[in-house]
Amino acid sequence: MILLEENNRVIYETLKAKFNAAKPESVNIAAVDFDGVQYQISNPDGDKGVINLSAKMRMYEDLVAHGVQDLLKREYGDSLLDAPEEGFDVTLRFELASLPSDKEAMAKKASLLKRNCFASVFEKYFKMQEAETASDETAIVHYHEEEAVYISAQTDRVTVIFSTLFKDPDDIVIGKVFLQEFKDARKAHQQAPQVLFSYGEPPAELSGQPNLLRGDNIGYVTFVLFPRHTTPANRDNTINLIHQFRTYLHYHIKCSKAYLHSRMRSKTSEFLKVLNRAKPEAMTEKKFGVGKRV
Repeated sequence: MILLEENNRVIYETLKAKFNAAKPESVNIAAVDFDGVQYQISNPDGDKGVINLSAKMRMYEDLVAHGVQDLLKREYGDSLLDAPEEGFDVTLRFELASLPSDKEAMAKKASLLKRNCFASVFEKYFKMQEAETASDETAIVHYHEEEAVYISAQTDRVTVIFSTLFKDPDDIVIGKVFLQEFKDARKAHQQAPQVLFSYGEPPAELSGQPNLLRGDNIGYVTFVLFPRHTTPANRDNTINLIHQFRTYLHYHIKCSKAYLHSRMRSKTSEFLKVLNRAKPEAMTEKKFGVGKRV
């Protein structure tokens, strides 16, 4: 298994190249990240000396109530944050003439835009737990089509519940095996968060929540994060890992299916070779001379 990058590689590579170009170049690139996040890198009004990075996120409206705008100001400052371009939720504006000396670090930070937006809700609830403040409020973030993440804080833990939709029956089978590995891993790694999962029905913690999905192809994955996971020293790493859990899960399900298909094709090819070798040789017909009687 591999860990996916928390930043967007297309955004990072593009901005790094444009920031370090010998002279300003025009750019107009559209990209789509996991969870349907849409990006656009362009020159506003055709000005090559300025680059805008804009993003449209399904979850952005949900994050506004949890301080996403304050977090973006903290991370990028008023000098980079600009009025969102039409059709987008957030826009970063880069003046090429006034970039900092470490341009690669700036490109990396810009490529973390989705992660930093998602971090706002996690930071809020991590701080509530740190202050040992329990709350009846459960944050609901619709991060993916028909799917959501539910976050709540108690005095001794933060509970994060992902709902996920399996569109292929095979995904359910592979997903169960995959999630069981998460559950069993805690036996070997006691510092890991507790992981629970259920299918069909939402867990009891979500009782009373509206529009909960139910059905044989619906899964709920619960992470119980303890203070050791939410302390300031470990907070960033926890957010890096957990905010892309849904992507991580479905990516590895697809990889597992691709591996199984490749092995099946390989075995089929081997069986065909065996069958071809097992064919009896064609019997040659006897040739009889002309006028000879049989």
